[in-house]
Amino acid sequence: MVYQSFLIKYAEIGTKGKNRYLFEDALIHQIRNALKKVEGKFLASKESGRIYVQAQSSYDYDDVMEALRRVFGIAWICPVLQREDKDYESIKKTVLEYMDEVYPDKDYTFKVESRRADKEYPIHSEQINRDLGEAILQRFPQARVDVHRPDVLLRVEIRKVVNIYSQMIPGPGGMPVGTNGKAMLLLSGGIDSPVAGYMIAKRGVKIDAVYFHAPPYTSERAKQKVVDLAKLVAKYSGPIPLHIVNFTDIQLYLYEKCPHEELTILMRRYMMRIAERLARDTGGLALITGESIGQVASQTVQSLASTNEVCSMPVFRPLIGFDKQEIVDISQKIGTFETSIQPYEDCCTIFVAKHPVIKPNLERIRKSEESVREKLEEMAETAVQSAEMVWCD
Repeated sequence: MVYQSFLIKYAEIGTKGKNRYLFEDALIHQIRNALKKVEGKFLASKESGRIYVQAQSSYDYDDVMEALRRVFGIAWICPVLQREDKDYESIKKTVLEYMDEVYPDKDYTFKVESRRADKEYPIHSEQINRDLGEAILQRFPQARVDVHRPDVLLRVEIRKVVNIYSQMIPGPGGMPVGTNGKAMLLLSGGIDSPVAGYMIAKRGVKIDAVYFHAPPYTSERAKQKVVDLAKLVAKYSGPIPLHIVNFTDIQLYLYEKCPHEELTILMRRYMMRIAERLARDTGGLALITGESIGQVASQTVQSLASTNEVCSMPVFRPLIGFDKQEIVDISQKIGTFETSIQPYEDCCTIFVAKHPVIKPNLERIRKSEESVREKLEEMAETAVQSAEMVWCD
């Protein structure tokens, strides 16, 4: 069957009370943006708690499904057969045609679930359920009614138009991107940070990203890997402005002037400072990292406290309680894993001490930093001002 309409169902948006229309409008906006990349012409609109996508030209069904399944805020996608004619006998005829075409194997159990949103319609829901169920049994004797666990749950909605559907394809859930402000993602070439960006975008947060590049110690291919990761996350989050910061001078200066066992912590502190400056310049309200407690030396509780100290913005760490396999599973689900494991090192893996401190003393870290702060502040400002921006879509 070639569907011309899709019913978009949301979940969490339905709890938003008087502000619900704002979230519905944001969801429609994201749907329209997603479908711009699909060949064909589409109309996205809403009507009394329902959002519809209507195809106004020929299209590829799989491409539409792929696009809609990446739009945060969508709980279910329902291919719908719509008809404006509400004549009862015509509805019965259409339902039988639908069941015949969508389910060629008639050996199934089914249940009819109707909803009479148009209260002026003269036939009540219970009667519609009985009449349509009887018509299906008469037309397809192999079919059987099962009101508890049916193979096919046929839904018929009597609204301004009649909606007939039985398939509900899961969407990603969450909230529409842009409904919860903007944050800056510290994006490396690893597995974790792209997943962190995906998870925060799923909560409706618009994502910018920053990558710390260290030429010639990190290659152009390592930089391109991060651009590729940002583009993969952008399939869900929408376009991501990626700020590429040259971090070489800062790293070399720290390497020369500071205790090597503290190098990772001191580098992370300046990464956070620079990321926060970029976030403020671009209207961001928080930072996002892919840190998970205890995963590496810079992610012990003591290390996280040391890096967090330099931030006045909130730092979102959505992976904080995840183990590595849980993170890998999500990265495979969203399609970033294969790119993340490409063997191109980032600046964090190049300048690693042989024996990094895992329980840094905050007073000692401050003291080490104080002796070089003036020069580092100048270098950080230069790094911010000279950052390259790549639009990842």
